[in-house]
Amino acid sequence: MEFQFKTIDILEEKSFSVQKQRYEEYSVIQLHKNYELNLMTLGSGKRIVGNNISSFENNDLILIGPNLPHNRILTGPERINPPECLILYISDRLISNDLIRIKELETIQQLFNRAMSGLVFKGEGVKQVEQKITKLAGLQGINGFIALIQLLKSLTEIEGQELFSRSPELLDSHYKDLDKIKMVYDFILRNIHNPVTLDEVAGLLNMAPGSFSRFFKKRTGKSLLQYVKDIRIGLASKMLSNTEKPVSQICVESGYNNLANFNFYFKSLMKMTPSEYRKCFR
Repeated sequence: MEFQFKTIDILEEKSFSVQKQRYEEYSVIQLHKNYELNLMTLGSGKRIVGNNISSFENNDLILIGPNLPHNRILTGPERINPPECLILYISDRLISNDLIRIKELETIQQLFNRAMSGLVFKGEGVKQVEQKITKLAGLQGINGFIALIQLLKSLTEIEGQELFSRSPELLDSHYKDLDKIKMVYDFILRNIHNPVTLDEVAGLLNMAPGSFSRFFKKRTGKSLLQYVKDIRIGLASKMLSNTEKPVSQICVESGYNNLANFNFYFKSLMKMTPSEYRKCFR
C-alpha cells in the first residue's frame, strides 16, 4: 500500500467539520493534519491505524491524531455493502491555540496527546457520542465551540480507552514537557537491547523514582515499563511490515532474547502473532 495525504476542508471560521462517509476499498493509507473522531454507524471489517491492524464493528469509536496513517480493509460482504461512519474532524488550529492549553482543559489536552498514537473507546459512554456529533453538525459560532468542548469532555470520561499504535515516536506531538519525554525515548532506543530500569531513567531527568513515575504517567498515560514494551513492539511491527527479516532476527533486534516472550508480548499488544501481522501486509 502507498500513503496519500488527504486534505480535510474545515472552514476558516470553524474549529470542526462533521461528515457522513461510506467506505470503499482503497489501496492507499491516508493521513491528514487534523484530528479525526470516527464513529462506525453501520458495518464491520478490518482497520489499520499506525502500526496496528485490528477489527472494527458497529459503534466502533476511535480518535486519530494528525499525520497518523490509517485505512479500512474491506473483504467479502463488506465490499458489497460498504460500512458507513460519522466523522468529526477537529482543526489542528484549535489544538495549537493557547486557548486549549489553559489549566481547566488539561484533561482534554491529555486526550489529544494520546490521540497521537490513535485511541479506541469502549463501553457505555460510546452510545451517547453519535447524538452529540450529529448535534454539532448544525451548530456554529460560540454554541458550536461550547458543544465541541462538552463532547471532548465526555470522551475523557469514558473509562474504556486503549492506544492503537505501539511506537510512540513523538512525530507531531503536543506533549507537555516534550523535551524531557524525548530524552527518555532516545535513551530507550539507544539501550533497546539492555534492561531499562526506573532508577536510571529517573536519574536521567534528575528526579526521584516515585516523582518520575507520577510525572511520566501524567504526561504519556503509561508506566515506564509499558512505554518500553510499546517501543520494542512498535519497532518489531515496522520490521515485520517493511522487511523480509526472519521473525527470530526481529525478536533480537527489537530487544528480546527469548522468542517465546517476544511472541507473547507481541500478541498481547497487537492481538495477533508476529507471523499473522506480517501476513496482513502481504
